[in-house]
Amino acid sequence: MSDAKLPTRAEDFSEWYTQLVLRADLADYAPVRGCMIVKPYGWTLWENIQQALDKRFKATGHLNAGFPLFIPKSFLSKEKEHVEGFSPELAVVTIGGGEELEEPLVVRPTSETIIGYSYAKWIKSYRDLPILINLWNSVVRWEMRTKLFLRTAEFWWQEGHTAHATADEAEFETRQMLDVYTDFAVNEAAIPVVPGLKTDSERFAGALRTYTIEAMMGDTKALQSGTSHNLGQNFAKAFEIQYLDRNNETQFCWTTSWGLSTRFIGAIIMTHGDDQGLIMPPRLAPWQVVIVPIYKNDAERGPVLEAVARIKAELIDADVRVKVDDRDTVSPGFKFNDWEMRGVPIRIEVGPKDVQKNSVALSRRDKPGREGKSFVPQAGLAEQVKATLKDIHTALYERALAFRKANTFEPTTYDEFKSVVEKGWASVWFAGGREEEARIKEETKATVRCIPLEQPGGTGTCFYTGKPATQKVIFARSY
Repeated sequence: MSDAKLPTRAEDFSEWYTQLVLRADLADYAPVRGCMIVKPYGWTLWENIQQALDKRFKATGHLNAGFPLFIPKSFLSKEKEHVEGFSPELAVVTIGGGEELEEPLVVRPTSETIIGYSYAKWIKSYRDLPILINLWNSVVRWEMRTKLFLRTAEFWWQEGHTAHATADEAEFETRQMLDVYTDFAVNEAAIPVVPGLKTDSERFAGALRTYTIEAMMGDTKALQSGTSHNLGQNFAKAFEIQYLDRNNETQFCWTTSWGLSTRFIGAIIMTHGDDQGLIMPPRLAPWQVVIVPIYKNDAERGPVLEAVARIKAELIDADVRVKVDDRDTVSPGFKFNDWEMRGVPIRIEVGPKDVQKNSVALSRRDKPGREGKSFVPQAGLAEQVKATLKDIHTALYERALAFRKANTFEPTTYDEFKSVVEKGWASVWFAGGREEEARIKEETKATVRCIPLEQPGGTGTCFYTGKPATQKVIFARSY
């Protein structure tokens, strides 16, 4: 890690972000333009995200499966809106084994089409339903403007794909998975999100309805952090996913898909990070505690390392993820800065005086300097650490929520709106459609992030058209 300071978020948020990803050892650039290499520290964070989600998926009856990376190109043209939505982003293979392929293969941009092909073979009767499958994989979308984690040509994610007998079951599934994402964001990542419905112009290509969770980043831009799509019968009709119902009549299935990707790592960085580096939410942090032993000579070294080994064992027994930084090639000050950059929630220092007093110095990453530092007894340290981790989670969530509230405005005119979206989110009554959204985007770079599920009720006046409006929406600039 370089000793040079990060750019501040106020100076250059974009450069702060990029430098932080590289210097906190989360990821690196790949030799292929637009791709990234996720390094072990970043991958461990992704594994913790996976585990937290996977547990929730299995609790709701979903099972994991694996589907091919290559999809026949003809599959994508079966659902017209879907192919139109994805065609500019496709990577296509035309040669295999040194010979031109009879049919070009698309490198998976998402799996709805190959899932549709498979479900059509597997589903014959109402007894075969529902099918609840999730995939953990990577997909390729040929992005022109890329940014580590936020937008890369290849990214990792989970994609859920389900088939149901009725429209109501499919809608229940779509909303249930949106709730799963909301619960994960709040209770694992300490990120407040707004669950809502996408407008027609923002919904997934080929979907009947798209739901989203939207989060405010540290520069007040919005990040779409997870989506859940009710696909209606569009893909079922395109791929002939049919079943015989209880009356022995043929019906089309109702399908859904939903996904959350490594882009969520970007959400964690930009929601919680500060000018010193990352601040990891404790429940997802690769290391929850780092212990730094401090000694000047061999006489001090033995007792200090003995105490450190004992403390480490106690924390591991208490299910705390702990790292001992026993590097002897760098100073304690360097280590403090290094782990601050990497965002480890708690740092514990153990020196000769701490050994004598049976105490440790405990520093919280979310509270810089003296405010976050305390001296606590070694006895009962594991309980103290667990309580502090819980407190850090709550503090991070409440801080992010207060920031979102402070930067969400309610303009009533278009002129007010234009100045508001320069600096935050606009929560407004809106009665416009695709054309109005397109004009607003062109003039302000702000889009409808979602129609929040939680509505104030009643009616208002649309800030743009002046017509009566029945719902409030959130406009913001976004990633």
